[in-house]
Amino acid sequence: MSPSLLLLLALGLGLTAWLAARARAWSFRRADPGVRLAALPGYHGWYVALWVLVPALLVALVWNAVMPQLVLQSVLADPAAASLPPFGMLRDSMLAEARAAATGAAPGVFNPAARALIEPFRAAIGRFEAIGLAALLVAAFAGGAWAFLRLKPDFAARTRVERAVMVALVLASLVAILTTLGIFISLVFETVRFFGMVSPIDFLFGTHWAPDPMARAEAVDPSRYGALPLFWGTIYIGAIIAMIVAIPLGLMSAIYLTQYASPRWRKWLKPALEILAGVPTVVYGYFAALTVAPLVRDVARSLGVANASSESALAAGLVMGIMIIPFVSSMADDSIAAVPQSMRDGSLAMGATTNETIRRVLVPAALPGIVAGVMLAVSRAIGETMIVVMAAGAAANLSANPLESMTTVTFQIVAMLTGEGSFDHPATLSAFALGFVLFLVTLTLNFIALRVVKRFREAYE
Repeated sequence: MSPSLLLLLALGLGLTAWLAARARAWSFRRADPGVRLAALPGYHGWYVALWVLVPALLVALVWNAVMPQLVLQSVLADPAAASLPPFGMLRDSMLAEARAAATGAAPGVFNPAARALIEPFRAAIGRFEAIGLAALLVAAFAGGAWAFLRLKPDFAARTRVERAVMVALVLASLVAILTTLGIFISLVFETVRFFGMVSPIDFLFGTHWAPDPMARAEAVDPSRYGALPLFWGTIYIGAIIAMIVAIPLGLMSAIYLTQYASPRWRKWLKPALEILAGVPTVVYGYFAALTVAPLVRDVARSLGVANASSESALAAGLVMGIMIIPFVSSMADDSIAAVPQSMRDGSLAMGATTNETIRRVLVPAALPGIVAGVMLAVSRAIGETMIVVMAAGAAANLSANPLESMTTVTFQIVAMLTGEGSFDHPATLSAFALGFVLFLVTLTLNFIALRVVKRFREAYE
C-alpha cells in the first residue's frame, strides 16, 4: 500500500474519531440538560482524533522505513535467491529489477535470472503491507479507544488539545534549529579535514587562489589555497557595489510610496516593485551578461579605459543591487508605515516640513526595520551565484578596480563541488571551508542586525 493511501486511511480514521467523540460530548448534554461541559464538543472530538492520528501516522512512518529491509530479507531467504551472486553491482541490479517488476514500476526485467525473484518479492510485499495495515489499525483503534473512554462532562479536553498543539509548534520550531545545527556540524567536520591539509593562516590570508583538483592530495601546495581574493570579491560585489545601488533606491522608493504616492499609484507601483523579488536569478544573470556588462564596458572605453572587459565586478554588482531592491524597499515601507501617525502629525504641527519630518522623525523611528531589511539584502547578495557566474567571471583578483573581473565564494564552491575530484582531495574540501566562512559571515551580519534593531527599538518604543 502506497504512503498516500496510508495517509488517507489515517485521516479517514481521524475524521471518524472526531465525529464519534463530538457526538459523545453532545450526548452528555442531552442526557442531562443541566450539565456543564468543561470543554466544547469540538475539543473532545479533536482530543480523540489526535489519539487516533498520531499513533497511526507514527506506525505508518516507522513501517515504511523498515518494510523495504524486511522484504529484502524475506526474498533473500527464499530458495529462488540461491542463484544470486554473493555481492556486487550485479546482485543489487537483479534485486532492483525484480522489485520494480513486482511493484508494477517496470514491465519486466532485463536480466533473465531476476525473473524468478518477482513472485517472492510480490508475495513478501503483499504480506508485509498487510502486517503494516493491521499494525496501523491496531494502533489507531487502541489510541482512539483509550481516549474515547476518558471522555466525561468534566474532562478538560481543550487543555489537552492546546497542549498538543503547543508541542507541535515547538517541534516545528526545532526543525529549523536542528537543520541549522546539522548544516553547521557538517561544515565544521569537513572544514577540520581541510585545515588538516592546508593551514588556516594560508587559507584565510593567502592572496593566491588556484586549486588543482587533478594534483595528488599528498603533494598539495598550501600557497595555492589563499582565499582572501574570494572573500574580497564577495564583499566588494555583494556588500559594497550592490548596497550602493540597493540602499538609496530601495529607501527612496519606500519613502515615496508611503509619504508622497497617491493610493492609486501605490496600488500599482508597490506590486510592480515586488515583482523583482520573484524574477529567477538566472534571468538576472542573462540580463547582466547580455545587457549591463557590455554597456559598462562600452562606457568605460568611451571614458578612456583601454582594458575594460565585458566581465566586471561593477556589472555584477549593479544587477545584484537591482535584484535586492525589493528586500530593502519592502522592509523600509512596512517600517515607515508602522510609525504612529501621531509622531508625523506632531512634527508637522510643530512647523516641520514633510522633508524634515521624514529625515528627523519617520526614518529614525523606522530604523530597526530598515536595518533589518538592509542586512537581509546583504545576506541575500553575499549568497548569490548565477549573476557572478555570468557577469563577473572566474578570476580571483584582489583589486579595488570595479572594471576588473572578480569571483566570489559561492562561485568557487560550485566550481569545486561540480567537478570530478574526490571528496578526500583538498580542492573539494576547500568548498566546505569556504561555506563555513560564509556561514560565519552571514551569522555575524544577523547578530549585528539584531543588536542594532534592539538598540533603536528600545529608544523609540
